[in-house]
Amino acid sequence: MYEGCIIEYIDQGRFMCSVCLQDRGSKLHLLTRLNREVNLPPKRAILMSKSSLDPAASREALMEKLRQVDEARAELQARVDPRELWELIHDENESFDHRYLAHLVFGDDILDDHISAVVRALFEDRVYFKLRESQFLPNSPERVEELVRQKEEEARKELILKEGSLWIREVLKGNPFDPPECKDEVIELLSEAALQGQDATSARFAADLISRAGLSTLDDARRILIDLGIWEEDENLDLIREGIESEFSREILEEASGVAAAAIDINGREDFTDLPCLTVDGPLTRDFDDAVSVQQDGHELIVGVHIADAASFIPPGSRLDTTAMDRASSLYLHRRQIPMLPETLSQNSLSLIEGQERPTLSLICRFNEQGELKDFRFAPGIIRVRRQLVYEQVNTLIDQDQEIQHLHRIAQKLRRKRFSAGALDLTLPDVKIGFDESGELTVTLHDQDTPSRLIVEEFMIFYNLLAARCCSENEIPILYRTQAPPSERISEEASDRFFYVFQQLRKLSPMQLNVNPGPHSGLGVEIYTQCTSPIRRYLDLVVQRQMKAWLQGTPPPNSAEDLENLRMSAELLLRRMGVIKRNRLRYWIIKYIAQNQGRIYPALVLSDTKTRYRVLLKDLMLVAEIKKQPEHQFLPGQQAYVRAVKADPWKNLIELDFTGTDSR
Repeated sequence: MYEGCIIEYIDQGRFMCSVCLQDRGSKLHLLTRLNREVNLPPKRAILMSKSSLDPAASREALMEKLRQVDEARAELQARVDPRELWELIHDENESFDHRYLAHLVFGDDILDDHISAVVRALFEDRVYFKLRESQFLPNSPERVEELVRQKEEEARKELILKEGSLWIREVLKGNPFDPPECKDEVIELLSEAALQGQDATSARFAADLISRAGLSTLDDARRILIDLGIWEEDENLDLIREGIESEFSREILEEASGVAAAAIDINGREDFTDLPCLTVDGPLTRDFDDAVSVQQDGHELIVGVHIADAASFIPPGSRLDTTAMDRASSLYLHRRQIPMLPETLSQNSLSLIEGQERPTLSLICRFNEQGELKDFRFAPGIIRVRRQLVYEQVNTLIDQDQEIQHLHRIAQKLRRKRFSAGALDLTLPDVKIGFDESGELTVTLHDQDTPSRLIVEEFMIFYNLLAARCCSENEIPILYRTQAPPSERISEEASDRFFYVFQQLRKLSPMQLNVNPGPHSGLGVEIYTQCTSPIRRYLDLVVQRQMKAWLQGTPPPNSAEDLENLRMSAELLLRRMGVIKRNRLRYWIIKYIAQNQGRIYPALVLSDTKTRYRVLLKDLMLVAEIKKQPEHQFLPGQQAYVRAVKADPWKNLIELDFTGTDSR
């Protein structure tokens, strides 16, 4: 019945032109223009031409005829405008057969080729018509608009895939290549993939781009961005994920410059410039917000704790204040510092720089010969720092510098008092990341149990304690820091120091920040706040404002309700920043391990589960997990040695193996 008919059907989304060699009833045996023989159910045929070929002709003759027919129909298809046809009939709200539509396009004199041309054009366009039961139904204007958008989006994506993958391939080869116009979209796509992996909204699109560039997985997105020069080798992805701003707007910088240029208002300030003030900080510190001084008065010592008066320069509600509130705190990371306030303030006009007069909110204390506090007062003042010292300098000078000796003796007395009240000493070595002369990454531990650290820590705690006490007694609303006693006090006797600290940390009650005063068990004080870093921490600035208003006899700028609102917004930010700091330190340590793969480290077993141990790498202060092994059995508190088998800082991955109880 159909032998010799030219039959068109859809094969893998494309029109296929063929001739029927044999009609087998339920199957049509066809020869396609690709010189393939196929069996096709009759219902899959889209068009069956009335004209026919001789199925007995040679294969070459049939193939040539199919080629001619296919080319003729393709040429006619180019003359079909689906949009024009749709505009002509879409209001009629009915379906149309192929022949009728061909008449509308080509007029009355039509052949099978004209019908095929219309069907091909409408099928391939798929925007203005849909094929339903061998009839074409015009899409609604709304559907057409939606499909046009989809088609444009598909074309845009294809352009990104084509041009973006070419750019990536050439750059990875080391060839100079100008970025395409879609550069920003390519970078955004790769960035999202690097940051979120399979959870990225465009993960599949990014995977296609990476695949076309000749790479295999979404993990390659980070390396591509580094090779493109978009990211640094050690780019901090947490900063990008959290949207942490590292730069200040032009308006904020201009406002900061205006504040920095303003003269200090000395009215109502005491002149403390004759006091021998000194600062004690790390070698990289540039924002000095605290200083101490000591003078001997007969058998008594007058100690000053001087905190930079940021409150006088940053009024509530100002743009600077809003910026500081949005940042919540300065963020100190290896190789990168993100200040809470612009450097013209934090590292200049507000910073207690040696030799410069600076406004402060000072605590002046008098101690007797036994190191007991006789009296104290807070006062706005002006100081001039005489010495800008680093921790190591103070540790060296303590045997010969009388001022430092006096400060150390009082600090020791303050610490003993706190510990007799139940304070806990849970300090651990400070981990420092650096690079040696050859550029190799280094990790070193710095002891925090030193005279210099003791002096700074105790006098800052003392300042905060007395500030909290004054505000409570005078009913000044501030934010207090409280902590209930631990659920259990662990004995430090006959225990590894590190094991004790980690065990005790697990028993601590959470620290609370609220407007209600109460004890701070961990510090061993009956009341506590925090206001000694107003340049670096926003809530310290808020408390300083409250105290300043009290000293000046004016109403506090914030009510208790205001403080609660500020606390809630700041705490969330501070938690996120804490995670960023911990993750970044862990990144550098794991990178160090990766660069020293195979090295053996002393490890302390902290705890265990059914299948794993949780261990502390003591030389690096890094907590990791390790699978239990039948030949190596340990109890919590025991020391072992482990070898780093695998480490990847980008994946936060570290694999360890036990080597035994010695370092061999």
